[in-house]
Amino acid sequence: MLRHVALVVALQFLPAAGALEGPVKTESGLVAGTGQEVRVFKGIPYAAPPAGDLRWKPPQAPRPWQGARQATEFGPACPQAPGPLGKFPNQSEDCLTLNVWTPSKKAGQRLPVMVWIHGGGFTQGASSQPVYSGESLARQGVVVVTINYRLGIFGFLAHPRLTTESRHRSSGNYGLLDQIAALQWVQRNIAAFGGDPKRVTIFGESAGGASVFLLLVCPPAKGLFQRAISESGTGVSVSIRHRSETWYSYTPMEKLGQALGEDLTALRAKTTAEMLALARSPGLDKSVGESADYRPIVDGFVVPDDPGELLEAGRVHKVLLLAGTNADEGTLFMLIDPSQGKTLAAYREDLKRRYGVSADRLLALYPASNDAEARPAASRLLGDTRFLHPTRSVLRAMVRKGAKTYAYHFTRVSRVSGPLRLGAFHGAEIPYVFGNLSVPLFGAQAPGPNAYDDRDRALSREMSAVWVRFAATGDPNGPGLPVWPAYKAATDQYLEFGDTTQVRSGIRAKELDFLAEMFARMRAARRQASQRQ
Repeated sequence: MLRHVALVVALQFLPAAGALEGPVKTESGLVAGTGQEVRVFKGIPYAAPPAGDLRWKPPQAPRPWQGARQATEFGPACPQAPGPLGKFPNQSEDCLTLNVWTPSKKAGQRLPVMVWIHGGGFTQGASSQPVYSGESLARQGVVVVTINYRLGIFGFLAHPRLTTESRHRSSGNYGLLDQIAALQWVQRNIAAFGGDPKRVTIFGESAGGASVFLLLVCPPAKGLFQRAISESGTGVSVSIRHRSETWYSYTPMEKLGQALGEDLTALRAKTTAEMLALARSPGLDKSVGESADYRPIVDGFVVPDDPGELLEAGRVHKVLLLAGTNADEGTLFMLIDPSQGKTLAAYREDLKRRYGVSADRLLALYPASNDAEARPAASRLLGDTRFLHPTRSVLRAMVRKGAKTYAYHFTRVSRVSGPLRLGAFHGAEIPYVFGNLSVPLFGAQAPGPNAYDDRDRALSREMSAVWVRFAATGDPNGPGLPVWPAYKAATDQYLEFGDTTQVRSGIRAKELDFLAEMFARMRAARRQASQRQ
């Protein structure tokens, strides 16, 4: 049955006969793409270059161009330092571009639209990564859009002077504003590519999945999408109460502003390379007192309050949601940072430092009795706290809102991850969703011809088909597809994508139940402390 999945979906949404010929008209000018069965348009500006005086400002409209712009090459990656995703040699602050794959045979055909938000911890990544090619998905009858957005110090610097100059009295979150600007571009332009602006699905992984969750509670994003897919999203379980704290590490922005300097004109005059060097300089970290991190924050405008609090209060866009995680989310991060869980003593000390009175209970739920067991235990805890718990929290909040939701769990261990002992690692599902099993994942080399077997190929066809079905109809169920029950807290059912595809329930329920209680207590304590200030 699985071998017919992609064909069933493709036939159901196959474009009508005819031809969408010649350049496509956008609000800024004509763009000329490549391809026949699927037309591809790369590097389309959706905003002006955010450099010079526009550095650390909301995205502005792109400058119109004359004639047909040759949209045949990806735009530069947004500036970033080398990291786990590899090196991006073509970088520029002139990076606010997007790419479109369309199977449409005529403008105004109204095909469903899928907008991809890449991951990379808000500090790395680009829409040009080969694994994000939208051609395979587009062949199934959807218009695929992938976007760049500002990263690191360029995308998420919060600074008192920036707050003062903003008409919204906010700073930071420029990368999220870029994502919103791209979605606004889609609303105004995608019909010319055969897409339906009333059937837009946002989807993303890791920081992209977290962005999906954030856009659910972001007032300026209201009405820009109707469906959402989060793959390994994170962040909403962490309480953040005011704009002077960063998303993860609570670096005080006032101190960071003092360390960088108060003269915005001088900061905007620095070269891209100078800013990248400054962003990670040891002297800056020392002056702040902890690691200077650049992530989304509560700024009072883009993110009006703690996302966890907003979700609990039902202050969330009521859209259809599909969300899930991978079985071994923590292993990749343990590989990146070998110091985590290095010894049993270090593991226990880290629990006490991070979680205080909850440390003993966590040690019972994630036990380790020797050094060899410490690292796997730390990996499971990291995956649950950073990914599984936040995802379940959002699913349940959306159900309370009355939105229909679907949960999944990816457990497939391929020949790619098996030798590395990473299991179903963070991001492992991406090639399956995009139907791109033969291209490099992250900064790795392309997998060999025997890296994936028949089950992997069938699973890829199946996953991409249900993602497309959800984008097209709002329901992943359909002819030839696996039965996927809607998520309910009482049953905690999800669809497992692994060696087999099956409905199961209760992913690490005991552990996640305790984490929910623990984070609720932490939020309450921080709320009380904030009220006393």
